[in-house]
Amino acid sequence: MNDGAAGRGGGRPSPPGGEDDAGRPAAGESEPGWTVEDDDRTPETLRWLRTKRRAHRRQRHRDLAVVVYSVLLIAAGYGTTFVYRFARNLQHDALHGDTAAAIGAALPAALVFLALGLALLAARDALWRGPVVVPGPDAAWLLGQPVDRARVLRPWFRLTAGLGVLAGVLAAVAGALLLRITGLSPLGGALAACLPAGVCLPLLAVASAMRVESRPALARRVRALTPYGVLLLVALAAQTAAAWGGRRLPVLEQIELWSGPWGWAAQPVVDAAGGSAPGWAAALVALALLTAVAVVGAHRSAASVRNAQLRARAATAATVSSVIWSVELRAAKLAVAEALGNGSGGPPRRLPMPRSKYLVVVWRDALALLRAPGRVGRAALWTAVAAAVAALGASADGGARVTAVVVALLLGYVAVGALAEPARLEADDLRRSAWSPFRFATLMLMHAIVPAVVGVVLALLAAVPFAVRGAPWALLLMPLCAVPFAAAAVLAAVRGPVRTDLLFTGVPTPVGDPGFFVFLLWYVTAPLIPVTALGITLCTALGHGLAAGPLGAVALTSVLLTAVLLALARRRAGKLRSH
Repeated sequence: MNDGAAGRGGGRPSPPGGEDDAGRPAAGESEPGWTVEDDDRTPETLRWLRTKRRAHRRQRHRDLAVVVYSVLLIAAGYGTTFVYRFARNLQHDALHGDTAAAIGAALPAALVFLALGLALLAARDALWRGPVVVPGPDAAWLLGQPVDRARVLRPWFRLTAGLGVLAGVLAAVAGALLLRITGLSPLGGALAACLPAGVCLPLLAVASAMRVESRPALARRVRALTPYGVLLLVALAAQTAAAWGGRRLPVLEQIELWSGPWGWAAQPVVDAAGGSAPGWAAALVALALLTAVAVVGAHRSAASVRNAQLRARAATAATVSSVIWSVELRAAKLAVAEALGNGSGGPPRRLPMPRSKYLVVVWRDALALLRAPGRVGRAALWTAVAAAVAALGASADGGARVTAVVVALLLGYVAVGALAEPARLEADDLRRSAWSPFRFATLMLMHAIVPAVVGVVLALLAAVPFAVRGAPWALLLMPLCAVPFAAAAVLAAVRGPVRTDLLFTGVPTPVGDPGFFVFLLWYVTAPLIPVTALGITLCTALGHGLAAGPLGAVALTSVLLTAVLLALARRRAGKLRSH
């Protein structure tokens, strides 16, 4: 199909060709298409498909209705009480404390953070799925027929945009209720202020994702700029936390509110909450105009996505959907990572070969991290976030301290777990361990060395600010947590196939079958053990002023935890190998 007839179908197909830097077909090469209007068979083809698919669609709609009903039932049964109590506590804190003032102070940076986060998620989603993702049969057969591609592809774009607007409106209603509960704005004014963002931001996200999907050159830029986008989000999160604590940056907030649509959408909300947004009406007009232009342009370009790209995306989406229904989250992650092309992309890096066979696993794992530095970057980012949460917990008391310590430990496990990808790859396919001179159980234990060492180094770096500010104990405690986390990551890697049979135990209780909670407990056993044990000892140590005795208890707990987790990993790896 040529560029001038981006959705017209007619004539004989030409062979697919390459693309230039802008993502358009190269000169003399075009997308397979039809050029003779007399050969257009769009109406009768789509009519025939509707007839053939009628029974299948009825069954699919019934299945979807069952899923939606089940989700709503679970949400109403388990979420209503929590939401009610949260709203009551928030209202009480707003009336008798400084919660409302803190929310108002943090609102500008928080809203910009949410808007930019949505844009980044949409752009990353467009790298493997995108606003236009058609079923496999449509991509493999229908688009090769003499049909108008625009009539096939644009409805999928409109469906994605509609679902995005629906989710945005629901989020806007939730935000308006939050402003009403905290007393920052009446419900009507809050809803009127939140709705423009709830409508325009999802549409802009879908439009930008459409650009990424239809332009391979732009997709490459998104891959390259993603780490910087994440760092920007981290900086905004830090600004939000500082504003919540009373340390605002008014000049920076005004720059952010006028820097783009992410800030324009926030201005009416900031004004409704009593903040400073004097030009919010002009920002709202600019937001609406930009959204209209972006959506119209994206709708036009929806028919220009290449067939080969649509087939690859349909296959990836089908794989992810099937493994999610079977709760194989690891397989879904691998499928998305393969579609994203998350390789290093640079020249291969090398390390000197070790002379001892006992160092070969360490050498391979270190080389894997060297060739995929993004894993180290993710680990460093999660370590920094964990350290920030730990700082909040160290200065808090009671339940707030316990919550902060537990969250910090969970983030620390995520950080160290990002370094243990070689262990997970080895356990995904046991045939990969054929290269090893060791037994499989021993091999898996050796995979814990590099994550433990790198995790200790990152924890030491994160502990330096604590030591500079008069808390040298962090130089001991934070690295001690990294070692059992590495052992837990290996234990999680050898967990084996997902035990979906645990979802249905057949044991009746007043709240239904406890199978889901049993399955969840099995799934999170690896991180749950160290987080629970370290959380108890760390909270005790913080409560006793971090004397020599409590610090020694933390060190002993770390050593014992590591030994227990490695023993469990060795036992589980042996069973996994014998199956």
